[in-house]
Amino acid sequence: MSQTYKATGINLKGMPLGESDRLLTILTPSHGLIRAVAPGARKHRSRLGGRSDLFVVNDLLIVKGKRLDKLIQADTVRSFPGLSQHLGRLTASQYLAELALFQALSDHDQQSLYLLLIEHLERIELSTPATLLPCLVQGIYHLLALAGLAPEVRYCCLTRSVLQPSLSEVDWQVGFSPEAGGLFRLDAPVATTPRRGSRRAPVTTLGAIEVALLQQLSQSELIVTAPEGVCQTTKTQQIPKSQEVWVRIERLLRQYAQYHFDRPIQSSTLMDTVGILP
Repeated sequence: MSQTYKATGINLKGMPLGESDRLLTILTPSHGLIRAVAPGARKHRSRLGGRSDLFVVNDLLIVKGKRLDKLIQADTVRSFPGLSQHLGRLTASQYLAELALFQALSDHDQQSLYLLLIEHLERIELSTPATLLPCLVQGIYHLLALAGLAPEVRYCCLTRSVLQPSLSEVDWQVGFSPEAGGLFRLDAPVATTPRRGSRRAPVTTLGAIEVALLQQLSQSELIVTAPEGVCQTTKTQQIPKSQEVWVRIERLLRQYAQYHFDRPIQSSTLMDTVGILP
């Protein structure tokens, strides 16, 4: 006798299967990651057609299968129409979905991951051109933190000394290394060893504004500019309007995530061509 179960989940990935079916990868808070066939979803006027689109949240009735589960009923709870209407927002959302898929588990409670992803998709859907990249960057950091992989940004990874960015010092800099696990003082001895079978990840040099923003990414509210108090003696120094700093931070976290998950983020290759990055 076939076993059926109910779940609420968001579609994070879909691909054609057979002549008219679609294979969905769905993140649910109660059952974790599910791979299920949506039969006939690619047929014209299929009742599962729009409900199998990306980033649609459905209440699901599913039949358990030996290899793949089968979706037999879906009632849409919510969707994110603002994502599909803007290529930049859609690409940023796919980026976060990939990171969620890297860490999602099947047959495990994934409520924290589910709620965090929903929260950041909401932010991206409502983002403006000026806040889209900060929304993405903070979402990347929060997902890394949930996975227990957030880079160390407040202390030197090598000496454990506090890193206090100073915009009053034009030449203030620190290093960033995925292998070391985050930021380190440039005068500290670098003694990291690449993983067996992998190439050494490059070291990046960061200035005070970039470090100040990195140190604020763990906050729940959206961070767009450097926090007050960092610019104690150079209050007129501002984040560049071109968002060059956010571009550098995104690429830094991208490199870090790809190193620690040991796989490429496919959606990130589209970012230079869809208007997210200058």
